[in-house]
Amino acid sequence: MSELIRPAKLRLGVNIDHVATIRNARGGDHPDPVRAAEIVAAVGGDGITAHLREDRRHIRDDDLARIQDATGLPLNLEMAATEEMLAIALRHKPHAACIVPERREERTTEGGLDAAGMHNHLAPVVGRLLDAGISVSLFIAPDARQIEAAMRLGAPVVELHTGEYAHACLEEGGGEARAVELRRIADMAALAAKNGIEPHAGHGLTYENVQPIAAIPQLAELNIGHYLIGEAIFCGLEQSIRRMRQLMDDAR
Repeated sequence: MSELIRPAKLRLGVNIDHVATIRNARGGDHPDPVRAAEIVAAVGGDGITAHLREDRRHIRDDDLARIQDATGLPLNLEMAATEEMLAIALRHKPHAACIVPERREERTTEGGLDAAGMHNHLAPVVGRLLDAGISVSLFIAPDARQIEAAMRLGAPVVELHTGEYAHACLEEGGGEARAVELRRIADMAALAAKNGIEPHAGHGLTYENVQPIAAIPQLAELNIGHYLIGEAIFCGLEQSIRRMRQLMDDAR
């Protein structure tokens, strides 16, 4: 591929929530998610993602400032669209706030945010974050209706939920479903970019399924967490990030 048409480097944001999950399982301070953030910075990660949930099941309030102080990497704060989380975001002023759906009983974020159906609720939240100089991302399904809602809300970024694609990759004989989901993500990334919205993607991405997603030229960033932290148990966090980074680069 010519240097003139080579897609831009795809950024890797590393979600460190599950380092905090392990810490909280036993209490105390070990393992410290701040140390994970420092490792991400040391091996060339492009950003830190952390989800401050309403029940504080992994990241805690005091982790946010410590993460921001520990590295110069941009912090992407995943948050529900609540007054409590808005106040915390405005106080800490992360580089970005990714608004996600949140239900107490879910193990992880299930599905994308219904930005279209929640327009009136989301509009003041998005507006206040943008007014504070915080970039806003909406974590949505790869669906044209949701892209259009992001446009109406003035969100500069969308993160396309790749969970259905990842699930199709695991199904025996799921090649057709995988291809459909991959095309849907590619089409919505192109639609977002065409309308001035920067598309990101994430959820369920692994060494085995990341490259077709990484090859989508409009995507600017992938956010990956659970898989990298899981692999780190066997090979270390540095190695798990380096391998993911190499797979992403090879796909471009």
